[in-house]
Amino acid sequence: MNLHIPKVSFEFFPPKTLQASFNLWESLRILTPLNPDFVSVTYGAGGSTRKLTQEMTETIRHKYQLDVAAHLTCVDASKDETLAIANAYIKAGVTQIVALRGDAPNGAGFVPHAQGFSNAIELVTALAKAGVDKIYVGAYPEPHPEARYKDADVDWLKRKIDAGASAAITQFFFDSDIFLRFRDRCVKAGITTPIIPGILPIENWDNTKKFAARCGASIPASLDAEFAMAKRNKVEDILSVVVATDLCADLIAEGVDAFHFYTLNKPHLTRDVCLALGIEPDNQLELVA
Repeated sequence: MNLHIPKVSFEFFPPKTLQASFNLWESLRILTPLNPDFVSVTYGAGGSTRKLTQEMTETIRHKYQLDVAAHLTCVDASKDETLAIANAYIKAGVTQIVALRGDAPNGAGFVPHAQGFSNAIELVTALAKAGVDKIYVGAYPEPHPEARYKDADVDWLKRKIDAGASAAITQFFFDSDIFLRFRDRCVKAGITTPIIPGILPIENWDNTKKFAARCGASIPASLDAEFAMAKRNKVEDILSVVVATDLCADLIAEGVDAFHFYTLNKPHLTRDVCLALGIEPDNQLELVA
């Protein structure tokens, strides 16, 4: 079966230690030859990595010549402070932003800054007026933990799109039907902008289950059983690549043409999935001195 070769993008997070820095740059070395459409850099709960995100974003942009989308949240900053960061990005040539409400630190409920943005819709509106070239927003194919009614996630996404968002990136999921049903609901609501599935190659199944529980992503019982067996046979990485590849292949067959990989700064599983999807590395893409 000949599958369409999809576009891919990769998410990284700013390193906080020397070893984490080595892991990040090794991730970029391994994944850059796959010619990503863009890469994104996370912000950290409570804006805890705000300065690191800014420095890393600008470094990747200039050294790797990649299109970079910097995460920007509403947490713990005034509107003026947030827009100052956005304008600094624009000045540095980073004109794509992932605009999110964000999470408060330590799992506490989100409380807007007294002079800050109350939600992602307000943030997107301001970024669009500031001249940000491309604005990505989050989307939730399964109910967000704070969703108050069935179609709340579709309605919120529609409002973010109407405010000026260019595209959406979804929370990760493990069943293609979950995304496809969500896509159908979005189309019915009049959403025509791209919705990019977020793919999480499973590096650690126990940690993934904990993360999924926090963000409302469901775990198929069959997958839990498969990873239990894979752990006993020490073939978890092989299963992880197969699971992510099959998920992407199912979505490609339904017309999906782009994926956003949550790499966790651990590139090998993501690379192997991309290779399995037929993405050929361009080894001429090297770090610019």
